[in-house]
Amino acid sequence: METLPNYVGLLFIAITTVTIALFYKATNKNKVAIAYVLVMAIFTGVMSSQDFFLDNYNLPPRFILLIAPTIVVMIITFLTKKGKAFIDSIDLEMYGYLHSVRVAVEIVLLWLFLHGVLPESMTFEGRNFDILSGLTAPLVAYFGYRQRKMSNGALLAWNVICLGLVLQVVITGILSVPSPIQQLSFEQPNIAVLYFPFVWLPAIVVPVVIFGHLAAIRRAILKIQ
Repeated sequence: METLPNYVGLLFIAITTVTIALFYKATNKNKVAIAYVLVMAIFTGVMSSQDFFLDNYNLPPRFILLIAPTIVVMIITFLTKKGKAFIDSIDLEMYGYLHSVRVAVEIVLLWLFLHGVLPESMTFEGRNFDILSGLTAPLVAYFGYRQRKMSNGALLAWNVICLGLVLQVVITGILSVPSPIQQLSFEQPNIAVLYFPFVWLPAIVVPVVIFGHLAAIRRAILKIQ
């Protein structure tokens, strides 16, 4: 990581900052939600600066701490009355614009691959087509959620497809990290996400993106029913 240009890390810090800011707006400035995101950002940032996530040779690997807490929080949110009320209050148009950050994320991923700290399969030159989600997101936000010119079925389909695209990258990323569960990319593993600030990709950016799709899917299904 010593040879990685500073501008790559600075761009990703900017991407994470924009993601958090748009998430704050999309949740109508919900203090509990933004507090959780900020706590995760600080915790993972501090721990990664101390190389905590580099030791993944025991079970469970330490990098699981980047994603496990948020998975639990999401499950609780979707299963509780207050959580469902929070989900149903989200501004999906603003969340649609938030998804646009995925274009910039893909550029960073490509740079990380070119510098040997990320497998090609996690970029749009490999098997990662998530850039299409970011490119179409502003159109869906405007025509789908503001102008309401897209049907609930179309919005549901877009969110399901885009959720599938990001989950494919997530699975590839997890299986490419050097650990006892690594199955992919042994020649050029996924080590970038173990370092600051790129730990914020699995800890902050990806969970925010996934949560947005899950919320939109729930809302679309309720309207179709």
